[in-house]
Amino acid sequence: MIPETSPQLRARIAGILYLLSIACGFFAELFVRAKLIVYSDPGATAQNIMASASLYRMGFFADVTAMTSGLLSAFVSYTLFKPVSRNLALAVLGFDVVSNTVSLSAAILLFAPLSLLPGGGAMSAFSQPEVAQLALESIKLYELAYGLSLALFSASCLLGGYLVYRSTFLPRFLGVLLMVAGACYLTNSCVNFMPPGFGAGLFPWILLPCLLAEGAMAFWLTIFGVNARKWHELEATRAAANGLH
Repeated sequence: MIPETSPQLRARIAGILYLLSIACGFFAELFVRAKLIVYSDPGATAQNIMASASLYRMGFFADVTAMTSGLLSAFVSYTLFKPVSRNLALAVLGFDVVSNTVSLSAAILLFAPLSLLPGGGAMSAFSQPEVAQLALESIKLYELAYGLSLALFSASCLLGGYLVYRSTFLPRFLGVLLMVAGACYLTNSCVNFMPPGFGAGLFPWILLPCLLAEGAMAFWLTIFGVNARKWHELEATRAAANGLH
């Protein structure tokens, strides 16, 4: 257990885990899926994955690491923000847990192409183009599930941003950035479930404020931590209020 008297330690642990989550997610998206997946061509996607199966597998494990790191960071962050508002901090933790659980549960769809594309067994009943189409559809289904997880995470950003804004032990601009990121995540997720072509010009620009907000928050926690004096003042106020009840 992290000592109650170590807000700086908690801040830096949360920040490092957050940075790990961002870095692993970036690697999986930009250096694996962006290189291997051609959404308009199942055959090319199948060839790319089979030719770089080890890279695709690394991307899968990077995604799982990103989600797991995000979960751990959320638990540490809860202890950090509990003095501001225990109920709001619990709500943020709840949304983080559910959103990451959705992503982790859906990750098996991302792994499916590695099982489908070699063929054999039950896949022998399908032609190679059909197997390739199944593999691509599994990836697309994962991305829909991930879009749903980001919609849940948007609530975490909105409430978490408000917590940061109220906290006094972190700069208020970080809270504002996180709330903007929450609105952008929610917009992006809603567009994902609209008919094809709806809001086509939004991606990836709609996610740039999210990258700025999450990157700024992670780096600030890691490098600067929190204002320990103000954190302890809030914790003392909370403890005194609890004592009155």
